Amino acid sequence: MSDLRTVPTLDDVARAAGVSTATVSRCLNSPERVVEQTRKRVMSAVEALGYTPNFGARVMAAKRTFTIGAIIPTMENAIFARGLQAFQEELHARGYMLLVASSAYQPKIEEDQIRALVARGADGLLLIGHDRDPAIYDYLRARSIPVLSAWVYFPDSGQPTVGFDNRQSMRALAQQVIDYGHRQIGVISGITKGNDRAAARLAGLRDALVANGLDPDAMPVIETPYEIENGAVALQTLMQADTRPTVVMCGNDVLAVGALRGARDLGLSVPEDVSITGFDDIELARIVAPQITTVHVPHREMGRKAAIALIDMVEKRGTGDTIELKSTVQLRDSLRDLTC
Repeated sequence: MSDLRTVPTLDDVARAAGVSTATVSRCLNSPERVVEQTRKRVMSAVEALGYTPNFGARVMAAKRTFTIGAIIPTMENAIFARGLQAFQEELHARGYMLLVASSAYQPKIEEDQIRALVARGADGLLLIGHDRDPAIYDYLRARSIPVLSAWVYFPDSGQPTVGFDNRQSMRALAQQVIDYGHRQIGVISGITKGNDRAAARLAGLRDALVANGLDPDAMPVIETPYEIENGAVALQTLMQADTRPTVVMCGNDVLAVGALRGARDLGLSVPEDVSITGFDDIELARIVAPQITTVHVPHREMGRKAAIALIDMVEKRGTGDTIELKSTVQLRDSLRDLTC
């Protein structure tokens, strides 16, 4: 006969550790509530027996799946990677799993993914940005699914958000560019339709021009998807104008790295022939040469605080506060000071 091995139970762990089943449950679900010596004894028994908690029983008892869904616009570059990693780490520390989907910046795809995650029992959802069909928020409210938006700060939106002010952040960078003597400014922006972050950054840039007596309508703008190759092509297009820009401001660092490559393909030196700026301060901006002047976004802090806020909503410890994080301009070698 074959050796039939039984699956270890909670009772088995309790007997091996010399504690009650309630203590084992606390060790697994709320370890901070158990003294260290007891916790070590229980976890040693768990490891020795190869015990795996019964997830289905936990779900039935708590009436939650301990799963959080997140829908990001893209997985093709590192724009969201650092923030999502911190989000996942905080969820894991609090006993939650993360399900991730990508919408490719398509509202219809995002809507389908929201419905799919709800159907799979997600306790809460993290979305990027706020601008979407109000019917989506109505759908989630009707099903009592907490939702939180990140990478934006909209205090008057009526929805909880954890993020930064994209418009003011880009305005601060544009003001620095203008203070450095640049008046001929070209822009490579992400597609603004359906992307409130890209639209806000472009609006912030125009705010800075108006505040300094410059004509925003005279500023050439190319909108393109966030890909390195697109940044290169857009830079070359801008530099073919009769009046070349002295600086090209990009909607994010991915486009900026592409613009840097496009400048080199034209035989231009950065920043001597043209300056380039980005936005986000992802690692890519610091490993290219020259390093890119950009706006530092507190990705990890945003991800961690978003996880805490969303779990508080799921566990009904709060209704979801709107939290503003601060961005900062990072001056690096890709921006030339024309006043010197």
